[in-house]
Amino acid sequence: MKVAIAIDSFKGSIGSVDAGNAAADGVRRVFPSAECFVSPLADGGEGLVDALAPALGGDVLTVEVTGPTGERVPARYALVNGETAIVEMSQAAGIVLVPKDSRNPFATTTFGVGELVVHAAKAGARKFLVGLGGSATNDAGAGMLQALGFRILDAEGREIGRGGKELLRAAKVECPEETRKMLSGLEFTVACDVTNPLCGPSGASAVFGPQKGATPEMVKTLDAALANFAAVSGGDREAPGAGAAGGMGYALKTFFGARLVPGVDLVLEATGFAERVKEADLVITGEGRLDFQTSMGKAPAGVAKLALRYGKKTIAICGAEGEGAKAVHDAGIIAYFPVLRKVTTLEEAMAPEAAAENIRSTVEEVFRIVGDRVLSP
Repeated sequence: MKVAIAIDSFKGSIGSVDAGNAAADGVRRVFPSAECFVSPLADGGEGLVDALAPALGGDVLTVEVTGPTGERVPARYALVNGETAIVEMSQAAGIVLVPKDSRNPFATTTFGVGELVVHAAKAGARKFLVGLGGSATNDAGAGMLQALGFRILDAEGREIGRGGKELLRAAKVECPEETRKMLSGLEFTVACDVTNPLCGPSGASAVFGPQKGATPEMVKTLDAALANFAAVSGGDREAPGAGAAGGMGYALKTFFGARLVPGVDLVLEATGFAERVKEADLVITGEGRLDFQTSMGKAPAGVAKLALRYGKKTIAICGAEGEGAKAVHDAGIIAYFPVLRKVTTLEEAMAPEAAAENIRSTVEEVFRIVGDRVLSP
């Protein structure tokens, strides 16, 4: 028997790979000779480095970069085989780096993200896997461009400052030859789970600005600033995903020709999970809370979609069942199983050791009862 396993982390409890290994242990309690392939799973945002670095044998490096409000912060990225960099935008420009009462998308910058790219490029990286999500910024990636050496000028030829509001002053974007040489040959694949355009009522400012501290009036200003930057830089403001992460999707696509893909697809592609699914008799996925959102493009649904492509069946495990969880059946998950096995406190249930054993025991019982039946045509 061959089982392909990719389970998202049970946030605050157990990581993706540990959850997958626990599930594999459960399978082997019933079928000792089973071949279980465990892959990390993430949606491509926060946690991308932790999910992919161990699986791909990457080295995790910590460098000091400019944080979203201008302070210096430590940020981590991974380098795989000296040529592929795994970068999380949130490491350098994440909303978790800004206290709630200090959030101001007029001023926050993605400059530190550009510093991460520069560091990785100098270390030899030619391919970049970039995770968007959890950003504190609304500057259309302009800060990143500035860190890379781009000159964003006002009508009088002076360089503009950092932050979303400054884009109102942008009149020209220049890419010096040194920057052009550094970027030559670099390939960017971007985890992007939203399809929002850059501007308008469904754009970056209107949809995501408020959670970053923007008032209704600030949203109007920021939207005008992004529209101005798009007009100056000549990109497609309506491109799906352009509005991701405060417009970072726009910058990556416009200036680097990045390929934007759903986060889970990026992770599954990078880990070669599809090849394992082709050979598998059964696929196991899951996440901490399974609910109606799971079927709307979250990581387990991405696994099930991949399995369906190869005619494989998928079951899921979860820490808890939320409202509308049965919608996952329409996403290709044939059955799901909450792992809590007795009345307990939340703290006890989320302890990593307890979560791992609950996963092992649940998967064991699933395979004892329905293993052969699930695997039959």
